[in-house]
Amino acid sequence: MIAILGAGKMGEALLSGVLRAGRRPSDLLVTVRREERGAMLRQRYGVEVVTNAEAARAADTLVLAVKPQDMGALLGELKDHMTAGRLVISMAAGIPTAFVEERLPPDVPVVRVMSNTPVHVDEAMSVISAGTHATEEHLKLTEELLSPVGKVLRIPESLQDAATALSGSGPAYFYYLVEAMVDAGILLGMPRAAALEMVIQSAVGAAVMLRDSGDHPVMLREAVTSPAGTTISAIRELERHGVRAAVIEAIEAARDRGRELGGG
Repeated sequence: MIAILGAGKMGEALLSGVLRAGRRPSDLLVTVRREERGAMLRQRYGVEVVTNAEAARAADTLVLAVKPQDMGALLGELKDHMTAGRLVISMAAGIPTAFVEERLPPDVPVVRVMSNTPVHVDEAMSVISAGTHATEEHLKLTEELLSPVGKVLRIPESLQDAATALSGSGPAYFYYLVEAMVDAGILLGMPRAAALEMVIQSAVGAAVMLRDSGDHPVMLREAVTSPAGTTISAIRELERHGVRAAVIEAIEAARDRGRELGGG
């Protein structure tokens, strides 16, 4: 039995993904804050909505999908209702496994996860790290749960805040770039719908080439960049305005904010 505690947007996306992957609604429990939210999930997916305490007693795997600021209160509700045999998967940004372990019974295995919003289309990037008591078996169980909704990568927990900044927040950076490119198209006289379609397809095509070619992004960029051509003129302006440095500093800022959320 798997329980998703705090079935908001990310929790619902995971719920939907594991159901599409073949799990039965009877294999899943969810918890929510609002009754109307629970009624919607029950009607849409056929899952049972329970309290946090009931989930802790009944489920073998507990997925904690609440916001970082709500994690302490949630763990307080769970502590007296679970045993060491449960696997706890924490999806809260910035919260280290030690924080979770300290607030649960001794020896409970905890795996920390950072995923991202493409979980909605089964293209998530999920990075996982083992806590003190998590074994290879627990990591494999976590991978089995997450792999139907995207790619899963193991990393040391010391890199989790960096992963949050890079891939957890990553989709927003691409949306921001797409927005800017569409605005440029409009400035150049292109209808908005046409500009958006061209930019989206360019992004999809570039992503597939990056994934499937095995080539370094520098090589792929150079293949588009002819001597004295249009692309190199654009690259020159990006460099002149410090776009590369701005991206690096932005991701560093996201990493630092993740550490603040975790109290580190």
